[in-house]
Amino acid sequence: MRAATAVLVLLTAAVPAPTGTAAADATSEPGGATYTNPVYPRDFPDPHVVRVEDVYYAYSTNTGTSNVPVIRSTDMVEWERVGDALPALPAWARLGFGDTWAPGVIEHAGRFLLYYVSRHDESGRQCIGVATAAAPNGPFDHQSEEPLVCQVPLGGSIDPYPYRDVDGQLYLYWKNDGNCCAQPVQLWTQRLADDGLTLSGEPVALIERDQPWEIPLIENPAMVEVDGEYYLFYSANRWDSVDYAVGYATCDTATGPCRKPGEGPILEFTAEVMGPGGQMIVEGPDGDPWMAYHAWTGPDVGYPAGVRALRIDRVEFRAGRPIIAGPTSDPQPAPGEPRR
Repeated sequence: MRAATAVLVLLTAAVPAPTGTAAADATSEPGGATYTNPVYPRDFPDPHVVRVEDVYYAYSTNTGTSNVPVIRSTDMVEWERVGDALPALPAWARLGFGDTWAPGVIEHAGRFLLYYVSRHDESGRQCIGVATAAAPNGPFDHQSEEPLVCQVPLGGSIDPYPYRDVDGQLYLYWKNDGNCCAQPVQLWTQRLADDGLTLSGEPVALIERDQPWEIPLIENPAMVEVDGEYYLFYSANRWDSVDYAVGYATCDTATGPCRKPGEGPILEFTAEVMGPGGQMIVEGPDGDPWMAYHAWTGPDVGYPAGVRALRIDRVEFRAGRPIIAGPTSDPQPAPGEPRR
């Protein structure tokens, strides 16, 4: 998505005690356990979430010296650092650090698939690759000497998001990186083959920027189905600004057509939480949907002073519309606790 300095998965293995890096502690109160955002106060942009059993793994855009940082939790509140899921770049990638953005992970056929972004050495554009591992923390191995998606004439391809439809079919969503070079920007999807390693059929453009609050671009697609309705979440505006925010479209199927409500963002800045985005939906311990996203903690917006920390907030779907209880910065009922 953009250079920076996550994805959740669960395991059956026991998880070591947190290292103390998490900013939010679940505390017992008369009304039940609570948490306070950010749940991971370090830089952790573009989180993506997958649930497997009882442990959560989160992956992010490159930070520090890790291409794909991984953190782990049993409750979505206390996190510990695990390592780098992608310590080596693929053969097609330009060597160097800082261009491994917005990874997405899904479990499929007994293994984990990691979709990631690197800079294509031949074209100089950002492109999407895929790697596999037996465990969610990796290390992930590259499966091709060429990118999976690389729309060079449209500026490249970034922000991959894997999705399994209700019928089991896998899809990949992404953004063409047109803002790199004065090209239009759209969000796309395409079917994945049964192995999840190659594409099937033709890509479909779903939505583009058409509202003032979205200027200059939209990005970070994330699809979810609830009660037969498809919701395509996305981020818009400038990633390094207060005005970065989250919107959505409703879709007839996983491949569209999609329609925006035209009512502005559904998750936007407050005085304490600025530029929320890089969002996705994960199922919490109680089965309720939660949005995982990053945001700057006000007033420090942008690098080097600020960090895009990991945050979580509840999501409800009412009458075909998602309602986000956030961005919050005060104590909230912890995942698994009843709503107040």
